[in-house]
Order: sequence, then C-alpha cells, then structure tokens
Amino acid sequence: MPDQITLGDVTVTRIPEYCGPVGMTPAEFFPDSPGASWAANRDWLAPDFWDPRTDGCRSAVQTWLLRSEGRTILVDTGVGKHKERPYAPVWSRLDTGFLDTLEAAGVRPEEVDVVVNTHLHLDHVGWNTRLDGRTWVPTFPNATYLVPRRDFDFWDPAGGHPSRLGRGNQNVFEDSVAPVHEAGLTLLWDDSHRIDANLRLELAPGHTPGSSVLRLESGGDRALFVGDLVHTALQVVEPDTNSCFCEDPAAARATRRRLLGEAADRTALVFPAHFGGHGAVQVKRAGTGFAIEGWAGFPRLASAS
Repeated sequence: MPDQITLGDVTVTRIPEYCGPVGMTPAEFFPDSPGASWAANRDWLAPDFWDPRTDGCRSAVQTWLLRSEGRTILVDTGVGKHKERPYAPVWSRLDTGFLDTLEAAGVRPEEVDVVVNTHLHLDHVGWNTRLDGRTWVPTFPNATYLVPRRDFDFWDPAGGHPSRLGRGNQNVFEDSVAPVHEAGLTLLWDDSHRIDANLRLELAPGHTPGSSVLRLESGGDRALFVGDLVHTALQVVEPDTNSCFCEDPAAARATRRRLLGEAADRTALVFPAHFGGHGAVQVKRAGTGFAIEGWAGFPRLASAS
C-alpha cells in the first residue's frame, strides 16, 4: 500500500514512478549554485538529493494522489510509458509499474475525477495518455484535466515559442497533451481555479509561463503542491538558485521566495514534484532566506541505483 498522510479532510498518497539518478551533475542541473554549497550541506543532501561519489543529482518522479470531498485527484502524472524522448534519454521509453502502484492505492484509471498538470514539462504529463494500439488515448477517461492555459499556448508547437529546454520537450504536446484536449477532457484555466472548498490552483510563473501551485487548506492544515518551484532541497536554503530549465529566471526566483515565505509564515507543508527522501518539507525563515524545519510523515522513498 503506498504511503499516505492526512491533512484536514484531505488524504494525500504518494504514488512513485521513479527515484534515483537523473544523469546530471549539480553544475549542469543548477548552474546558479556554487559547488561548495553541495559539499557544505552534504550531511542532509546525500543520499536523497545528491550522490557525492558520482557528483550526480538524484530526483524522484511521483504523483500526489488526493482524496477530497469524495473526489479522486492526481497532481502531475510523471513520465509515462513508452514515450519517445530523444533529447531526454533518462525518460525515453520508460516502463514502470505506475498504474499498478495507483491501483494498490485503491484507484483504477476510470475512477480518477481530476488530473492537475502543474505545468507541461515531459515529467509532469506523461501518464496523461497511454497507447491503444498506435494511438495515444487518455489514461483517465472520466477525468477533467486541469491545464494552465499559458503553458498550453506556450508548448503548442503551432506557436513556435523558443524554450530553454531546446528540443528537450519534443513530442510531449503531441503525445501527452493534445490527445486529452482533442477528447474534450481539458479545462484550460488562467490566474486561478477553485477545485473544491479545500483546493485551489493559482499561477506561479517563472519555471514555465503557466507554472502553478495547488493550495490545500482544510481543518487548520495547509499545504502547497509546488511542482518544480524547487527541484532539490538545496533551493530551500538557497532560494535564488534556479534549475537550468527555468524559462524566466528572475520570475522563478521571485516566485520561489514568495511561496517559501508564505509556507514558512503560514506553516504550510511544501510538496515538490521531485523530492525523494520524505517527499515534502516544512520550512522556516532563517535570516534573509529559509531553512528546513522538518520533513513530512512519509517513509523515505527507496532509490534506484
């Protein structure tokens, strides 16, 4: 049974797809971060976020399964199965037991009511679709897929928008976004969108134009599902550090500081998309920045070699 915690009236279950090395060093993944920062924080960055032996970054790919007001909600859908990713070899033609893990949590694909894509990078939309013969079809045929309109427009190849990913997101719109839109299952939203009394989506741009945060407020508990606002825990203590994938670096830094400040001031648990270890983090203010106050109540996620 996948790991689960309860926040107010909402249950949060971790559905892992992958955990391990991602084929990039800190200098490649986070060019803003000085190498000395990783060594200075080695005691808590290793082994969940960094392998000092290989100087390799480590990440998780996971979906957050929420049950709220009688509905089943998935936050991000990972890499997917058999997706052709020629410029992202770690994720190309991945084949995992993701749907089996979801079923172990008590959810079959047709029982999902809402899918939230915090943004439209390849590792957040992959299980939006599955192959039926040679055709990509929605994996969750009865769900409403909540997609930020600004990302939909930005990543639509018809728009011709240049990206810092270069060709890294190749094929993603065609195989993981367009099929659910053509099936009439997408709801394109902008600025904010209320899911229910406990959950609200808001734009949090910078990493991508339509990057979003899902706010949970229920029974006195608060949480922020932040997608790629932070990829690694070092960005909590060094919030001006961007990943190499942030489309608007200045906006990404400003959004990260704003939301981490809110999390610290309002005691909101922060759920990034890619944290291994215990998955989510409680932050506090420390001078002009932030520090890690504690981790969520999930057991540490087992890593691949």
